[in-house]
Amino acid sequence: MPRNTLISSSSGVLEDVADPVSRRGLGAEDVSPQFQLSFPYRGIFIWHVGLDQVVGDANQILFVTGGEAFRLSTPRPRGFSELIVTPRESVLREVTEASGYDLSDHPSFRARSRMATPTIQRACAALLHEAKARGTTEAFEAEEQLLGLLRAALAVEFATKTPSTRTRRLIRRTKEFLESAFSRSLQLSDVADAVGASSSYLTDVFSCFEGVSLHHYVTRLRLARALVELPEAGDLTSLALDLGFSSHSHFTLAFRRAFGCTPSAFRALSNRKPGRNAGIDSTRSR
Repeated sequence: MPRNTLISSSSGVLEDVADPVSRRGLGAEDVSPQFQLSFPYRGIFIWHVGLDQVVGDANQILFVTGGEAFRLSTPRPRGFSELIVTPRESVLREVTEASGYDLSDHPSFRARSRMATPTIQRACAALLHEAKARGTTEAFEAEEQLLGLLRAALAVEFATKTPSTRTRRLIRRTKEFLESAFSRSLQLSDVADAVGASSSYLTDVFSCFEGVSLHHYVTRLRLARALVELPEAGDLTSLALDLGFSSHSHFTLAFRRAFGCTPSAFRALSNRKPGRNAGIDSTRSR
């Protein structure tokens, strides 16, 4: 898969990884010798590791334990893109120990994934846009941003409930459908019919184990794509409709609520010389 190094510092490496290939079957077995964090931002893939099948989409952070073999599959066309952070092990241990856990016992690496907050999604998009605009970010600032992203992603906020195997499969099917259909006007019955569950049961299970409603999950998929598309977008109304929002005002309201600024302000910020606004305040993860 094509890999583009965006940041290389004494604290770790940030890479932009794109896989344009769509495959229903499993890819070749791979293994990362180092602990890594993955931040998908376009498309969807399934990470097959151990007995788990973990969904990678723009609402997720994936936590890769060094030395574990895995395979990937891509259930939807056009492949996927992700940012991968490979922290220096001593830095990663310091961050996890600061949250009260040894690296091998950290709940995020045990759970393998967690929801990405809007603050984390915006920080990833800012790093991606800066690197595309200038080739790389200024070294001092880039390393600070990378560490802030790492701390925010590994913050321990709540205990994760463990769903049954049957429930995990239902949630996976739901996420696959939502990623393929988020730009459409959806009814709850559309989602329930697509995954073979009643609307009542699906909404209860999804909110219980994902921590957000189905509607909120769809909105966050749309907003995550907006973060990637905005710097090159011309007509914001067209972008809003293409992403599945009912209007420009609906898009603006949802974007402001999630990221604290309007889409036009974010576009302007992304297209000018990067500064500290592009980073992440690691004391705030929501």
